Amino acid sequence: MNILILGGGGREHALAWAVKQNPKCDRLIVAPGNAGIAEIADCATLDILDGGAVAVFAEENAIDLVIVGPEAPLVAGVADRLRDAGLSVFGPSAAAARLEASKAFTKDICDAARVPTAAWARFDKAAEAHAHIARKGAPIVVKADGLAAGKGVVVAETAAAAHEAVDRLLAAPGSEIVVEDFMTGEEASFFVLADGEEVLAFGTAQDHKRIGEGDTGPNTGGMGAYSPAPVMTDTVIARTMDEIVRPTLAEMARRGTAYRGVLYVGLMIENGAPRLVEYNVRFGDPEAQVLTMRLGAQTLDAIQACAEGRLADARVDWADDHAMTVVMAAPGYPGPVEAGQTIGGLDTLPEDSRQMVFHAGTAERDGRIVAAGGRVLNVTARGDSLAEAAGRAYRIVDRIDFPGAQVRRDIGWRAL
Repeated sequence: MNILILGGGGREHALAWAVKQNPKCDRLIVAPGNAGIAEIADCATLDILDGGAVAVFAEENAIDLVIVGPEAPLVAGVADRLRDAGLSVFGPSAAAARLEASKAFTKDICDAARVPTAAWARFDKAAEAHAHIARKGAPIVVKADGLAAGKGVVVAETAAAAHEAVDRLLAAPGSEIVVEDFMTGEEASFFVLADGEEVLAFGTAQDHKRIGEGDTGPNTGGMGAYSPAPVMTDTVIARTMDEIVRPTLAEMARRGTAYRGVLYVGLMIENGAPRLVEYNVRFGDPEAQVLTMRLGAQTLDAIQACAEGRLADARVDWADDHAMTVVMAAPGYPGPVEAGQTIGGLDTLPEDSRQMVFHAGTAERDGRIVAAGGRVLNVTARGDSLAEAAGRAYRIVDRIDFPGAQVRRDIGWRAL
């Protein structure tokens, strides 16, 4: 098969690494890719938000399967354009991608499907939002109603922080926000594949959104993750499927927007009861890194079955192991970052089925690997236990020469 992956972050490097291990893969192209991806695949310059351009590129390169990595192309309708061109594509339609593109849309779906989630209200006027927060008090959650690269959610521990978030997120004309009651419990990420008819449970993980150790400081796109998630017991998974996933997919189908692709189910779990935090319409980043590290070549088999509507016959065989990924972020992240630092030591590191450094924001300049983004590297390792995986990952982190890198040293602390 000739396979095209759209995207250029750590998630796409992990997907490319897993796909490349499968003997079905004859040629792999990633657009735009990054310095790490370029070592295992052909990278192409392509506007991945232009569905027509992607379709032409796929036809010119005899692509058999397109895997859409990030959310922006999905929201832009790239998957629709590719399907219209007769191509096999992994990713939902633009209409279905509203599950991530609009927090208010998701809440409407939850209300209609009676999915357990936080009480909520939507606002486009700051004064009304401020009055609501004054009535509710803190802690409270303020969310931008749109794509925000993982940084549009403010868990406000004080009313002052909530009011500041309202003013910031409603500053742009036409903006809307969703304000939710604060939910207590333990967060986890659950992934399913759906082909419009069937649904397949695909894996669990837990990530660390806050920049600081002990889960402190502002939210980020994710500073590390591990899989499996201990809190996701068989009972919790069954309840999540029955009470959250299947009702949501049924409501989407009822509205004429059947879901096809991976669905990321963000959960809050308390006393064994799961409640929905949010949906994403793509693999999490950095959760994809730990899932693919554990699955390897099976990743492509599952993705292909989903894209071709064959999930009824698909299965995933998980090894009894653990994986952890540790993010190395640029100085200043999640605010304005310092980029351009040369990263040394990468060519001396072991890379195999138990340990990989996935590139997230890197570039190649004059033979050097340099930082070119906020989250720069994802150091990922497997082990028979989470402690073993953590030890292996942090030993690799310590061998990388990345001046000023921000690294959390407590990834997996709840489970450990």
